[in-house]
This record gives sequence, structure tokens and C-alpha cells, in this order.
Amino acid sequence: MEKTILNKKVNGWLNIDNDLKDKIFNFCNDYIDFLNTCKTERETSRYIINKLENSGFKRIDSIDSLNNGDKVYLLNRDKSVYAAIIGSKKITDGLNIVGAHIDSPRLDLKPNPLYEDAKLALFKTHYYGGIKKYQWTTIPLSIHGVVVKPNGEKINITIGEDEYDPIFTITDILPHLAQEQYEKKIGKAIEGEDLNILIGSIPNSDESVKENIMNIINEKYGISEIDFYSSELEVVPAFKAKSLGFDKSMVAAYGQDDRVCAYSCLQALLNAKENNKTMVAIFSDKEEIGSVGNTGMSSEMFDLFISEILNKKNENVPGAINKTYCNSMMLSADVGTGVDPNYQNVSEKNNASFIGYGVELNKYTGSRGKSGASDANAEFVAKVRNIFETNNIKYQVSELGKVDLGGGGTIAYILANKGMDVIDCGVPVISMHSPYEVTSKYDIYSAYEAYKAFFEEH
Repeated sequence: MEKTILNKKVNGWLNIDNDLKDKIFNFCNDYIDFLNTCKTERETSRYIINKLENSGFKRIDSIDSLNNGDKVYLLNRDKSVYAAIIGSKKITDGLNIVGAHIDSPRLDLKPNPLYEDAKLALFKTHYYGGIKKYQWTTIPLSIHGVVVKPNGEKINITIGEDEYDPIFTITDILPHLAQEQYEKKIGKAIEGEDLNILIGSIPNSDESVKENIMNIINEKYGISEIDFYSSELEVVPAFKAKSLGFDKSMVAAYGQDDRVCAYSCLQALLNAKENNKTMVAIFSDKEEIGSVGNTGMSSEMFDLFISEILNKKNENVPGAINKTYCNSMMLSADVGTGVDPNYQNVSEKNNASFIGYGVELNKYTGSRGKSGASDANAEFVAKVRNIFETNNIKYQVSELGKVDLGGGGTIAYILANKGMDVIDCGVPVISMHSPYEVTSKYDIYSAYEAYKAFFEEH
């Protein structure tokens, strides 16, 4: 009776056979390779497009009509991707959607980044997303991105990842002289304007370190200082993603929020069985700063993609896109927080997730009084539960910490505002938004299985 009535949390690693354990570890070995390849939204988009095209997906603007089984995608300005596998049912009967985001907290170079001070050359940065600024000092950093010249020439830059590349860093004051810093609150100990990246120290014949560094950059990439105006250069940790723990049961890496869900979503779409409902995967940008801009989820680019599907299926009558959304269901594939043994006081354990216990459902996010949350209805939560339980997928339901301690948001409310049923479903993370986040390999594979089963739901 106790086993039937009570909801007891059980570690996912218990009672799994060696075959499943091997599947989990092999899946995560590929995931680790993905993380080491994709540290920005542009790199992730390129990876996704390559995988889609190798699996038979075509650009939606390259075909005139769509039929059952066709695979299409739309690449939005190299920074977000929407992909679909067309089902036999009408589009207006609803879509099965899984949506992740592929941007992560980082540092961006300012439009005029290069300067010299105290006989050293540095780059000025502006942080992107929610970071603890002190975590970004005294760690190895790399620079990724593009510089676009007025004539349209695009120069791709990645430096700091190859074994023989130089790296960069942000310095911090030595403890012997840090008395004033110690008096500050931790959030103010390092100011945003202090996040300046050390990039060189050798002067030229005119004793200018700045000019010498610019000469090196010009020689290597063919760009001038004014070309920084039209660049997107992102500074990210140069750490490699690695297995964590003596048992290798976890993954430690930068950018797992939210590329852990994006990778699982992509693999689920590529491996999903043919369905009578159309399956759609979203890989969006700008979630970490509010999903704004023309590559964020709030833009109308996703509406354009769905409209194009309706057009090419000859179903685009007045109100068709609204009907489609209202009949659709979605998993907002974003990470949640796992209980950290060092900071357990921020979690209410009855409603918290533990790493290694399966994929995490968040009925609502938001902050305090559910501000900014979409709050999935009970009927849809029950439907998702049924999908997971029928497919023997281990899951847990939780909140993002104690009620009055803060909160967070995802893209869920944006799609819910269009009329579809949405719930957040992702991998619990420890040290979220830090330069080196931690996840469980069991949970990563559980997310893959959850998204695949959701795609395949009739």
C-alpha cells in the first residue's frame, strides 16, 4: 500500500542494467563533444543545421509544397533555428513542440573594446545575462564570434580553444591588498566595468602596446580597429567539458544552460518515429536577456515558419495559425535547479529536484507570487505525466527554490500566450549560470527520452 500511495523519490542509477548505462554514457560522450564544439549560439546553429541536413532536412524556402514525412527548417540570422517533420494530420490539428534556447550567459566585447592602461592592452566587455561577476575573474577565457566588414565580408574568429592558442583572463586583486574589496557585498566586489580582459603586454617601437596588439590582430584577421563596430565577439570560458566524479556520472561544462536541453531536443527529433502529428523543434536565441530581438522567441520569425508550413500544405486560411497554436502542446526545454549539498537552504526539498533522479518538470516558474509564469493547467500536466509514465521515463516535479528567494523565467510564457499548452521540462543543474555547470548523465538521457516520447505522442 505504501509503495502504491506514496511518491518516493528514487535515484535513477539504481536498478538500471549495463546496457542502459552504456547507452547513457555513450550518449553523453557525444554530448561532451558537442559542448566543446558549440560555445556560442552561432556555433550551435551551425552544428544543428549540419545535423539536420545530414538527416534529410531542407530549407523551407527551397521547396514549394509539403507532404507527410517531409523535413524542413528555417535558420534565423545564424542564431536561431526552427525545424519540423511533417505529419499526416492537418497542421491546424496541432503540433508537438519542444523548444530550447542556445544562448548562454557570457561576456560580449564592447563596440570600442581595445584600450591600453598601465602599459598593458585590454578589451572592455559588457556582460550578457545573469552572471556572478566575481566568478569570471582569474579563469582562462576564449574569444568566439564574427567581424563583418562594410562590404559584407565576414570573418569568423575562434581563439583560445586550440591546444596551441593563447588564452585570455580577467585579473583580480591579491588578497594582501584586498581589504577594501573584502568590505563590499559579494555582488559589488567586482563591478561590471572591472571585467576587462588582459590581451597583451609587448609594445611596438612607439611604446604602444595597444597598437602592437592591433597590428597582430590585423595581420591575422585582416581587420582594423573600426571593424569592431560591426562585430559580435563573445568571451566564454576556455574550460573543456569533461566527465565529473570518480564514477564519471556527471558532466561539468560551460553553457549547459541551455545547450543540455538543446542537444537532447535535437537528438530526440532526429530519432523520433514517424508521427501523424507534425513535430517541431525550436532552438532560440536571447532567452538569457528576455527573449527579445529578432532572433529571440518573442519575434515573429517562428510565426513566419509556421505560416510557411501552412502555406506549403495549402492549409493557410484565415485564423489557421491561431487554431494551430491553440491545438498544440509544448515542452519548454529549459534547465531547472538541482539541490546543491553546499547550499541546501535555498531549496524547499519537498518541491526540489535532485540530480540523478530524472528529468525535471516545472509547472510554473516566475518569481514570488508566480509573477511572469505561464502555470500549466492540471489537465496538461496529467497528459505529460501519462506520456512519461507510459514510456517508463523517470521524472520529478519541482520549483525554482523557495518561494520568496527569487525565481526565473523561460520561453514557456511566450508560447502559452499564443494559446498552446506549455510546461517547462529540462535537466536539473548545479552551479547554474556559472562558468562551469554540473549535470547528471542520467538526467541528460532522461531528457532525451522525454522529448522523444513527447514528439511521438499521437
